[in-house]
Formats: sequence, structure tokens, C-alpha cells
Amino acid sequence: MTPLSVLDLSPVVSGASAAQALLNTLDLARAADALGYTRYWLAEHHNMPAIASSAPDIMIGQIAAQTQHIRVGSGGVMLPNHAPLTVAERFKVLEALYPGRIDLGLGRAPGTDQITSYALRRRQGISEEDDFLDRFQELVLLETRAFPAGHPFQNVRAMPADVPLPPIWLLGSSDYSARLAAQIGAGFSFAAHFSDLDPAIPMRLYRQSFKPSARMQTPQAILAMAVICADTDQDADRLASAADLHFVRRAKGEYLPLASPEEAAAYPYTAIDRERIAHNRRRLIVGGPKTVHERLSAAIAATQADELMITTMVHSHEARKRSYALLAEMFGLQPAT
Repeated sequence: MTPLSVLDLSPVVSGASAAQALLNTLDLARAADALGYTRYWLAEHHNMPAIASSAPDIMIGQIAAQTQHIRVGSGGVMLPNHAPLTVAERFKVLEALYPGRIDLGLGRAPGTDQITSYALRRRQGISEEDDFLDRFQELVLLETRAFPAGHPFQNVRAMPADVPLPPIWLLGSSDYSARLAAQIGAGFSFAAHFSDLDPAIPMRLYRQSFKPSARMQTPQAILAMAVICADTDQDADRLASAADLHFVRRAKGEYLPLASPEEAAAYPYTAIDRERIAHNRRRLIVGGPKTVHERLSAAIAATQADELMITTMVHSHEARKRSYALLAEMFGLQPAT
């Protein structure tokens, strides 16, 4: 069966604190480890009241310390926000402490609005141009120590020097990251949970263009999808009403904690709101086990994904854990021993 993994944004819900959201992440990670999930990745977002996941490297260490088998990584580190040397050293430390269990997922976007992005980068010599590729090349050169003679960074070593960087994955919602990941021989994760692009296009492009590297000999493609599963279609639809309202609010620039189904039911939706919900539901998979399995199986067949990475945003932490448990059961996951 297709391996399953978790992408966690540490959702903050109405009536609870951001601190509780982070504790819920630790609890869910322990549950995913026991269920046999392959990876647990943490997102990086800033200045968003509905998301507590702002420092994935810190949470990776916390989760790795409380689990035994599951790989733990970033989904991802938003490279425009960080000096490449800082990223290299933090993930080398994590790899040293938890060898063979850490992933370094990298993203091109800042994970926030323009002003907050400026606050994150204002002492880094901000460029108006997209400098992701420059930062990525610097990260790789720090690892390979392949800066040309005379380069100011020629003698800079990311510490601990005797520990390799974890496996690198590039994240994307278009075909740019698919091409880049294929060119450098890295893993690729496509964000189908928020992209309107047919995921089969970048996934196929990645496989066709892949060039083996010392890091990865064959292409490895992860399909990230938003899923809400419950015991029945009706129960899942009720849980998903919170995601519906969250999407409507974000479209209006309202970044609030995730509402409860009761709050969602009382919201005065407009006709445009309903259209937005219908649009988002086309990429959000909602239902009982049979409905969800059918849709996920179709996505796997269309994209030839090596792995599914599931993100679930619901108000109830127990309902979120139940969703991941149902997925583990339907895909026949076996707890690691």
C-alpha cells in the first residue's frame, strides 16, 4: 500500500490557545508514530492567528524526542526567511541527535504577508527579486564545500561538520519546484491541498526530468492533500464546515482561529461565499472511509505518487486524531517494531 505521512500546521482553534495547539501537535505526532505513518512534517507560517507552527526546526526536535520510528521534518523551511548557513547548522544538529530520522523540506514562499516577510528578512540584504535559487545553491555549496577558490565562504563550514545534511525535499504548488527538484536529484512534494493546478502535471514532469544524484538515485514524489475523514460522510461534512468557513474568511483577509462546526453553521454566508466553498471542496477530500479511499486511490493512480502526505484542519483535536486513525486503517498501515 501507499505510505502515508502527516503535514501539520498546528491549527489554533476558537476557544483554545496557540500553546494548546502545539501540545496537540506533540500528541498527534505520538499517535502517528504508533499508527505506522512514515513522516511527520511541520509547516512554517508567520503572523497567522490560525496557525501556531512558526518554528519547524524547534518542533522537529521536540517531536523526534517523543517518538521512536517516524521520520520528522520541515514542510517546509521557507528558505527566503533564513540564512542558508543557519538552516544547514540547525538541521545538522537535528540529524546528529536523531540520525536517519530527519527530513529537510524547503519552500520558496515566505509563508506570510509582505510586511511580515520584510520583518523576517530586514537584516539580510533584501532583494526584490526571487532569490530562492541563490539561497538554495549556497546551502548546497556549504554542504559540499565546493565554493570556488577565492570565494569569501570558501572556508566556512556548517557545524557539526562531520554530520551530513538530512535528505532534501523541494516543496511546490507549480511546475517550477518540480523541474528544480528533478534537476538537482532531490525529492519533490506537491502541495495539492492548496494548489489549483492538476497535480498529475508537476508530478509527471518531475519523474520525466529526474537526474540521479548522490543524495537520491531514483525520483521520490509526495502528494500532499487536505483530508477530513470521519465514520460517516455526514459526520465528515459537519467537521469540514469549519474548513469551509476558514477558507471564506481567508478570502476576505480575515485570519482568525479555526471555528467550530456550530460557529460555522451560524455564519451568514453570501452567494459568493458559497461559490468559494464549492471551489475549495474540489481539492478538499471529505467523507467516510469508503468515500475518502476512493478519492485518494484515484489521486494516487493519476499522479503515480510514491507517498501521500495528509493535512487535516478540524476544530476538535480528537476528531483530527480519529481522521488519521481511519486513514491508517484503510491503507493498512503497520506500526513499526
